[in-house]
Amino acid sequence: MNIKPIKTKKDYEQAMLRLEEIFNAKKGTPKGDELEILSLLIEKYEDEKFPIDLPDPIEAIKFRMEQSGLTQTDLANIVGQKSRASEILSRKRKLSLDMIRQLHNKWRIPTEVLVQAY
Repeated sequence: MNIKPIKTKKDYEQAMLRLEEIFNAKKGTPKGDELEILSLLIEKYEDEKFPIDLPDPIEAIKFRMEQSGLTQTDLANIVGQKSRASEILSRKRKLSLDMIRQLHNKWRIPTEVLVQAY
């Protein structure tokens, strides 16, 4: 096992090739340990080099609605009125702190997504 930090694209490519070679290694074996450490190093490199931005708050709400089969009426039950839900979805009204809390608690949308400017 020759593990080292991943600092360059070439290091990353080599790490990915090695990962493919040992992908089915069993836990608790030397190759299994190498797989675990190599996966962490690759993940760290990818997080630094290929960050994924948080989604737009309104798009996150729409996505949750679509994925969970929720309607504008369901959103209205959280934000107070159907017209208010429509204004939020069309970006004519901003989310209040109370709405953010409700959406987080009831629909499990992360608060860090909902508090972003849009």
